[in-house]
Amino acid sequence: MRRGSYFWYMNEKKPIGVFDSGYGGLTVLKEIVQLLPEYDYLYLGDNARAPYGPRSFETVYQYTLQSVKWFFDQGCELVILACNTASAKALRTIQQKDLPKIDSQKRVLGVIRPSTEIIGKLSKSGEIGILGTSGTVISNSYPIEIQKFFPEIKVFQEACPMWVPLIENGEYNQPGADYFVQKYLQQLLQQSPKIDTILLACTHYPLLIDKIRQFTPAKINIVSQGEIVAKSLALYLENHRDLADLCSKNGEIQFFTTDSASDFDNHASLFFGKSVKSEHIFL
Repeated sequence: MRRGSYFWYMNEKKPIGVFDSGYGGLTVLKEIVQLLPEYDYLYLGDNARAPYGPRSFETVYQYTLQSVKWFFDQGCELVILACNTASAKALRTIQQKDLPKIDSQKRVLGVIRPSTEIIGKLSKSGEIGILGTSGTVISNSYPIEIQKFFPEIKVFQEACPMWVPLIENGEYNQPGADYFVQKYLQQLLQQSPKIDTILLACTHYPLLIDKIRQFTPAKINIVSQGEIVAKSLALYLENHRDLADLCSKNGEIQFFTTDSASDFDNHASLFFGKSVKSEHIFL
């Protein structure tokens, strides 16, 4: 088998899998690699079927499960769903229903729990805003999870359906994006004047951070997920040494997409912070 092909992983490596419906998960992978550079990573963007946000729970579950199984076929013992929609609509079912049948030793983790475990500590007023895709907001996953850790916290949500298209079409830093950034922020902040912390509950949104800050009062804390998820993963591996020892450590990363590899490579650098070279796969 030729080296460079993803089939190489099946026999020789056990990378950590990082999954997203498209590019956004690269902002999470970037932070993970910065904190844990010694591990091998496999990134898959299901760009051919993105965006996941408007899709039904069943469709997102089926797509995510297919992708998780692909990671397992490549030898991954641990898969991170670096996608809020997949974490909201598919993670729990995969953990409870599918993993016991596939391999009870393998693990699939998401981005919602790490964020909700810490977000309440960042607010002084006790009122938090969530900005996410329509799918994430409709799932109500964030208010439910935050309630478990911080029952006294009030959570307000706003869906931002135009933000991902703006980002993926390269308009995120253009004047035309101002209207939609300001619109959704105003709709969120109008829900309560006491919101002092806003969580960007979509891994695409860090690319809009400058414009978000431009239209947000300076006293409000804007929180991205990448660093939170990276620190949570580091702690998880520290507490699960048996699993950590199974993951290969050569400091290598490979990127895959279900759509055009050249298109993926052209966009990916915006999210990952450096150029990438991907391969196309079919699911």
